[in-house]
Amino acid sequence: MNHLTHFDAQGLAHMVDVADKAHTKRIAIATGRIEMLASTRVLIESGSAKKGDVLGVARIAAIMAAKKTSELIPLCHPLALTRVAVEFSIAHHEADGFDGVHCTAAAETIGPTGVEMEALTAVQVALLTIYDMCKAVDRGMAMHGITLREKHGGKSGSFVNAL
Repeated sequence: MNHLTHFDAQGLAHMVDVADKAHTKRIAIATGRIEMLASTRVLIESGSAKKGDVLGVARIAAIMAAKKTSELIPLCHPLALTRVAVEFSIAHHEADGFDGVHCTAAAETIGPTGVEMEALTAVQVALLTIYDMCKAVDRGMAMHGITLREKHGGKSGSFVNAL
Protein backbone atom coordinates (compact mmCIF):
# COMPACT_ATOMS: atom_id res chain seq x y z
CA MET A 1 0.00 0.00 0.00
CA ASN A 2 1.48 3.32 -1.04
CA HIS A 3 -1.18 5.79 0.05
CA LEU A 4 -2.87 6.93 3.24
CA THR A 5 -6.31 5.34 3.41
CA HIS A 6 -7.87 7.96 5.69
CA PHE A 7 -7.86 10.58 2.89
CA ASP A 8 -10.14 10.60 -0.13
CA ALA A 9 -9.17 11.55 -3.71
CA GLN A 10 -9.55 15.24 -2.85
CA GLY A 11 -7.26 14.92 0.19
CA LEU A 12 -10.08 15.19 2.72
CA ALA A 13 -10.09 13.06 5.86
CA HIS A 14 -12.73 10.33 5.87
CA MET A 15 -13.59 7.10 7.63
CA VAL A 16 -12.50 4.16 5.47
CA ASP A 17 -15.39 2.12 4.06
CA VAL A 18 -14.96 -1.46 5.31
CA ALA A 19 -18.41 -2.71 4.27
CA ASP A 20 -17.07 -5.04 1.57
CA LYS A 21 -14.12 -6.39 3.55
CA ALA A 22 -14.17 -9.99 4.74
CA HIS A 23 -14.96 -10.68 8.38
CA THR A 24 -11.94 -12.56 9.67
CA LYS A 25 -10.41 -13.19 13.07
CA ARG A 26 -8.04 -10.33 13.78
CA ILE A 27 -5.45 -10.12 16.54
CA ALA A 28 -3.03 -7.36 17.49
CA ILE A 29 -0.37 -7.33 20.19
CA ALA A 30 1.27 -4.14 21.43
CA THR A 31 3.93 -3.49 24.05
CA GLY A 32 5.45 -0.61 25.94
CA ARG A 33 7.21 0.21 29.18
CA ILE A 34 7.35 2.82 31.88
CA GLU A 35 10.66 3.60 33.56
CA MET A 36 10.75 4.73 37.17
CA LEU A 37 12.84 5.04 40.28
CA ALA A 38 13.74 1.77 41.98
CA SER A 39 11.77 2.89 45.03
CA THR A 40 8.64 3.31 42.88
CA ARG A 41 9.09 -0.17 41.42
CA VAL A 42 9.34 -1.55 44.96
CA LEU A 43 6.08 0.18 45.93
CA ILE A 44 4.31 -1.39 42.95
CA GLU A 45 5.82 -4.83 43.60
CA SER A 46 4.90 -4.81 47.27
CA GLY A 47 1.36 -3.59 46.65
CA SER A 48 1.88 -0.81 49.18
CA ALA A 49 1.23 2.17 46.89
CA LYS A 50 -1.03 4.68 48.59
CA LYS A 51 -3.71 4.40 45.87
CA GLY A 52 -3.84 0.58 46.00
CA ASP A 53 -3.15 -2.21 43.52
CA VAL A 54 -1.43 -0.23 40.76
CA LEU A 55 -1.25 -3.03 38.19
CA GLY A 56 -4.79 -4.24 38.88
CA VAL A 57 -6.19 -0.77 38.27
CA ALA A 58 -3.97 -0.30 35.20
CA ARG A 59 -5.22 -3.62 33.75
CA ILE A 60 -8.87 -2.56 34.08
CA ALA A 61 -8.07 0.90 32.64
CA ALA A 62 -6.35 -0.72 29.64
CA ILE A 63 -9.32 -2.98 28.91
CA MET A 64 -11.75 -0.08 29.22
CA ALA A 65 -9.57 2.06 26.93
CA ALA A 66 -9.43 -0.65 24.25
CA LYS A 67 -13.23 -0.74 24.28
CA LYS A 68 -13.40 3.05 23.82
CA THR A 69 -10.70 3.50 21.19
CA SER A 70 -13.11 4.70 18.51
CA GLU A 71 -14.23 7.48 20.87
CA LEU A 72 -10.63 8.67 21.24
CA ILE A 73 -9.23 8.28 17.73
CA PRO A 74 -11.45 10.20 15.28
CA LEU A 75 -11.40 7.88 12.25
CA CYS A 76 -11.32 4.51 14.06
CA HIS A 77 -14.23 2.18 13.55
CA PRO A 78 -16.10 1.03 16.65
CA LEU A 79 -15.34 -2.68 17.05
CA ALA A 80 -16.97 -5.56 18.84
CA LEU A 81 -13.93 -6.84 20.70
CA THR A 82 -13.96 -10.53 21.50
CA ARG A 83 -10.98 -10.38 23.88
CA VAL A 84 -8.57 -7.95 25.46
CA ALA A 85 -5.76 -9.33 27.60
CA VAL A 86 -3.20 -7.23 29.45
CA GLU A 87 -0.03 -8.52 31.09
CA PHE A 88 2.60 -6.75 33.14
CA SER A 89 6.11 -7.69 34.11
CA ILE A 90 8.03 -5.74 36.69
CA ALA A 91 11.67 -5.35 35.78
CA HIS A 92 14.87 -4.43 37.50
CA HIS A 93 18.00 -4.68 35.38
CA GLU A 94 21.13 -3.92 37.37
CA ALA A 95 23.31 -3.75 34.25
CA ASP A 96 21.48 -0.89 32.52
CA GLY A 97 19.82 0.67 35.54
CA PHE A 98 16.28 0.03 34.24
CA ASP A 99 13.51 -0.12 36.78
CA GLY A 100 9.94 -0.22 35.65
CA VAL A 101 7.02 -2.09 34.24
CA HIS A 102 6.61 -3.69 30.83
CA CYS A 103 3.06 -3.95 29.47
CA THR A 104 1.73 -6.22 26.73
CA ALA A 105 -1.83 -5.93 25.45
CA ALA A 106 -3.58 -8.25 23.01
CA ALA A 107 -6.86 -7.31 21.35
CA GLU A 108 -9.02 -9.60 19.23
CA THR A 109 -12.14 -9.33 17.11
CA ILE A 110 -13.91 -11.02 14.25
CA GLY A 111 -14.70 -8.35 11.72
CA PRO A 112 -13.75 -6.32 8.66
CA THR A 113 -10.97 -4.21 10.19
CA GLY A 114 -7.99 -4.70 12.46
CA VAL A 115 -7.48 -4.12 16.18
CA GLU A 116 -4.04 -2.49 16.15
CA MET A 117 -5.33 0.80 17.54
CA GLU A 118 -7.15 -0.97 20.36
CA ALA A 119 -4.02 -2.85 21.45
CA LEU A 120 -1.87 0.29 21.26
CA THR A 121 -4.45 2.33 23.15
CA ALA A 122 -4.64 -0.32 25.87
CA VAL A 123 -0.87 -0.21 26.42
CA GLN A 124 -0.72 3.57 26.46
CA VAL A 125 -3.58 3.92 28.94
CA ALA A 126 -2.16 1.18 31.17
CA LEU A 127 1.13 3.07 31.37
CA LEU A 128 -0.62 6.40 31.92
CA THR A 129 -2.59 4.83 34.76
CA ILE A 130 0.61 3.60 36.39
CA TYR A 131 1.99 7.12 36.07
CA ASP A 132 -1.15 8.63 37.59
CA MET A 133 -1.18 6.24 40.52
CA CYS A 134 2.52 6.73 41.31
CA LYS A 135 3.16 10.38 40.40
CA ALA A 136 3.00 11.47 44.03
CA VAL A 137 6.30 9.66 44.64
CA ASP A 138 7.92 9.82 41.17
CA ARG A 139 7.06 12.57 38.68
CA GLY A 140 10.06 11.63 36.52
CA MET A 141 8.60 8.37 35.21
CA ALA A 142 8.84 8.05 31.42
CA MET A 143 6.99 5.89 28.91
CA HIS A 144 8.95 4.35 26.06
CA GLY A 145 8.69 1.93 23.19
CA ILE A 146 4.94 1.79 22.66
CA THR A 147 4.94 -0.46 19.62
CA LEU A 148 2.74 -2.75 17.59
CA ARG A 149 4.51 -6.10 17.95
CA GLU A 150 2.20 -8.30 15.86
CA LYS A 151 -1.02 -8.28 13.88
CA HIS A 152 -2.79 -11.19 12.26
CA GLY A 153 -5.84 -11.51 10.03
CA GLY A 154 -7.38 -9.61 7.17
CA LYS A 155 -6.31 -9.14 3.58
CA SER A 156 -2.81 -7.94 4.47
CA GLY A 157 -2.13 -11.07 6.53
CA SER A 158 0.38 -11.16 9.35
CA PHE A 159 2.87 -8.57 10.48
CA VAL A 160 5.56 -9.23 13.09
CA ASN A 161 7.66 -6.26 14.12
CA ALA A 162 11.35 -7.06 13.92
CA LEU A 163 12.26 -4.37 16.47
